[in-house]
Amino acid sequence: MAKLVLFDVDGTLIRSRGAGVMAFGKTFETEFNIKVDTSRVKFSGRTDPSIVREFFRIYGIDQSIGNFQRFFDTYVFWLDYLLKRSNGEILKGVWNFINGLRAADVPVVIGILTGNIRLGAEIKLRHFQLWDEFVVGAFGDDHEDRNTLAKIAQERGSRYLNKQLNGSDIIVVGDTPHDIACARAIGAKALAVASGGAEFDELKAHSPDWLVHTLIEADPELILT
Repeated sequence: MAKLVLFDVDGTLIRSRGAGVMAFGKTFETEFNIKVDTSRVKFSGRTDPSIVREFFRIYGIDQSIGNFQRFFDTYVFWLDYLLKRSNGEILKGVWNFINGLRAADVPVVIGILTGNIRLGAEIKLRHFQLWDEFVVGAFGDDHEDRNTLAKIAQERGSRYLNKQLNGSDIIVVGDTPHDIACARAIGAKALAVASGGAEFDELKAHSPDWLVHTLIEADPELILT
């Protein structure tokens, strides 16, 4: 039985050392002439459009389609620029875990489930030579709601495999309670990794199916059974 494994990006696969948050700040400064306090908004586990919408609300910017387009057109420029000047990294165990999934006896499709807009996710993952490892995905510009993104990823995975994937065929890998909630929204299993947005005990309180400190501890064969 084929499995679909969906990865969050920030804090799960990579650490950008603040490049994404700084890109938000620089975009508001250069495109909207506003110096925002990025500490006023929680970024972890959320979709990019929902974060932008909150900043628009706080600073009185019209929440128009045009302003969202202005923001993201400039944001991807700053993201690319700042990533190349950051000391970000691929998180521990990521390559071993991906290679373990590919070597498993069970056929596995590897995808992305992230609140990043698609181009933002691609910029980040290409920077770390990871983008080409993923064949399907759902992104922040597909929908603002994370749980809806899980359903979109499920549908795209089903189309890719030309078979209907049930929740039991899907594993969501992420570093926040939002990722666990995404998995539950489609009846999938959740592998929580305490490498980014939430501490180990906070993740444990949300009862993921598996919980590890880093992906070094995760056994691909175990989660695929």
